[in-house]
Amino acid sequence: MNRNRRISAVAALALAAVIAGTGTGFAATTTPVAAPAAATAPARSFQGVLPAPTGPYAAGEEIIHLTDTNRIDPWVPSSGPRQLAVTMIYPAVAGTGTPAPYMTLAEAAGVLDHAKIPASSGITPQTLSGVTTQAFDGARPQHGKYPLVVLSAAAENPRMTLTSLATELASHGYVVALVGHTYEDTGETLADGRTPPCAICDHPEQIDFNFETASRAQDVSFVIDQLTHGNTAWRLGHLIDKHEIGMAGHSLGGGAAAATMVADPRVRAGVDMDGAFHPVPTPGQIDRPFLMLGRGDHTPGGHDTTWEQSWAALGGYKKWLTVTGADHFSFADLEVLEKQAGFPAQPALSPERGMEITREYVTAFFDQTLKGICSPLLDGPTADNPEVVFQN
Repeated sequence: MNRNRRISAVAALALAAVIAGTGTGFAATTTPVAAPAAATAPARSFQGVLPAPTGPYAAGEEIIHLTDTNRIDPWVPSSGPRQLAVTMIYPAVAGTGTPAPYMTLAEAAGVLDHAKIPASSGITPQTLSGVTTQAFDGARPQHGKYPLVVLSAAAENPRMTLTSLATELASHGYVVALVGHTYEDTGETLADGRTPPCAICDHPEQIDFNFETASRAQDVSFVIDQLTHGNTAWRLGHLIDKHEIGMAGHSLGGGAAAATMVADPRVRAGVDMDGAFHPVPTPGQIDRPFLMLGRGDHTPGGHDTTWEQSWAALGGYKKWLTVTGADHFSFADLEVLEKQAGFPAQPALSPERGMEITREYVTAFFDQTLKGICSPLLDGPTADNPEVVFQN
């Protein structure tokens, strides 16, 4: 089983808890064992804060719920038509709206239950849901039209784990759709208030990853339909430039970005952040811009052969970048929050620096490919970013 595509952020969070002496494991079948009283660390208060966006706009947020009446849920057919929760993050006027929670209490409880994180860690549903996201509910939108970027998180991870990247993109003039892939992660709160748990997490060895990325591609195409056709499903749909659409994903979500580009020509640019390709595209399937952004061992001849195979098949503008010192979760929110919770940092690269590089290069890539704003950052190595290595 390829670690890039299956290990989840919540599993890593639990592993960090083990290392820190505040947890007991992450397997769903593991029974928590209390640590000896003498070794129990004092309870601490976790107050998570995601990095502030750097663009000229504030980030507004609104959650929408969509139902695909033409498609039965692929993981739990008895639940009926496929239901999705989508967080829309958009360019907004500073000083408007109210701080948006990171996730619902039920979603936070699902993360902590899956990861077996004890309350003594200081991370509770209340503190996790209350992470400062830098986005604002009901914020007044900026005028104009903006490219749409769809984001897809790693396997078993709820959509919110890409919130920092989403707020950064919104602050630079993008409408962002964070898509929750129902039943594939620790829980997405649906329109009826239910937060169903993961239906496929207990036996990842039984999952056909080609099927999963194809299913995510169907989710994304449906979301694009709902956001761009006629009377859109979102009250602020007029903000979207339907001719400029991109997609980025982390881990399995990165593979889904490639699968979506194969299936849906409306997606004009894609980004895979440290994820294996399932399946590997064939020549001619993706002739639009694509960025491969991974940790330091994602090199030609490296452990993940799907990268070299996919690189050869990609047509059009393409970049292959690796980040020295990064690990698999340097491209999402998790490690920043782990550090703030007092867990020992795992990668050589600091969590804050990993997030900074991710946001800077993904934004520059979409600026160049969706807005036509050329970025010297993508031309080659820079003194300000010595960790970023251009592989091709």
